[in-house]
Amino acid sequence: MSKKPSQTPSTNNAHYTDKWHERVAQVAYRFNREYQKQTFELPAEVQAMPIYQEWIAGLLAGRIVSPFWEIAQPQKSQQCLDIGCGVSFLIYPWRDWQAFFYGQEVSNFARDTLNSRGSQLNSKLFKGVELGPAHQLNYQPSQFDLAIATGFSCYYPLEYWNLVLEEVKRVLKPGGQFVFDILNPEQPLAEDWAVLETYLGAEVFLEPVAEWEKIMKEAGAKVVTQQSGELFHLYKVRF
Repeated sequence: MSKKPSQTPSTNNAHYTDKWHERVAQVAYRFNREYQKQTFELPAEVQAMPIYQEWIAGLLAGRIVSPFWEIAQPQKSQQCLDIGCGVSFLIYPWRDWQAFFYGQEVSNFARDTLNSRGSQLNSKLFKGVELGPAHQLNYQPSQFDLAIATGFSCYYPLEYWNLVLEEVKRVLKPGGQFVFDILNPEQPLAEDWAVLETYLGAEVFLEPVAEWEKIMKEAGAKVVTQQSGELFHLYKVRF
């Protein structure tokens, strides 16, 4: 398979000065392009892959989404932070849950879309979305009952997620819950999906589940519940 040409984000929407600046910007660029329905030019051999055909037909997302609400459904009047939220307030039944929604996102397009439409859907529950990466949460200590981070851990190395776990611990109330997913490299879809995502603009890290569980333990995260999916594995933890 031909080597993916390097891409430099032309719409660097965030100005981070630490060592993760370039990777955060690359992930933001990849998702800005998808949210804006821009065309991705991929090699013929990638386009021939069955997983690409599912992606282009819009069928893949439903197969691989992590249903965080099945193990940590937001409760009425809870303060909930959705990290890497995308446009989740427009998709998931936050109004039925009656939970207060706060978001943080690296895609400026997703942030702007949610901030312009979220309050129209429910100005009481929607508390706005901040632009920023997962390791620099723009919120106060002990602010949230529940934090959610699904669909993006695989774009960063484990070293980065050590920082994320510390930040989430900081913003959670005592006894608060954190639900997040990891890419399970043992799943049949994992390698093909990693190839597809790399060609779409964001390199994927295939880290062993045991290594993930090691850093959770080191961060003081105790697993409450877990659930396997077709690609991602969900955890609910408390610190």
